[in-house]
Amino acid sequence: MQARRKLDDVDKAIVAWLSKDARISNRQVAEDLGVTEGTVRARIKRMEEEKQIRITAVTNIDRFRDAALAYIWIEVERSGQTRAVARSLAQIPELGFVGVMLGRSDILAITMVRNAEHLAEFVHRRISSIDGVRRTDSTLGVNFVKHDYRMARIVS
Repeated sequence: MQARRKLDDVDKAIVAWLSKDARISNRQVAEDLGVTEGTVRARIKRMEEEKQIRITAVTNIDRFRDAALAYIWIEVERSGQTRAVARSLAQIPELGFVGVMLGRSDILAITMVRNAEHLAEFVHRRISSIDGVRRTDSTLGVNFVKHDYRMARIVS
């Protein structure tokens, strides 16, 4: 397998433009960066193929008044089970994020729910039943002061 290239300054500038507006034309990005349109197109294609970027639509959670962001903190029975439990959680389509964590819990899973009752049912039915899950602790986001959907952007 071929090693991935590190993103250079031009790649990072292209990603910065796309993170503001992924619908921007390659021509406009090229003009701003002083490179050819073909360069921009080829670099975007390479970064996508190497899975360094993914261009997708993102739901604006501020528009969903009947839904809340739920954070589900999960402790596993034995530390050796953490990755297996995380892989099982990653197979649940309703979970938008699953990460192995340091600190308070072993795993954090994030999803959208209608209310606290919906969250309780989801955790009981889909998460607590996974082999290796010792306990869960859930919190609901109720008022988001800042939500930057680009939080996965590359930090220099």
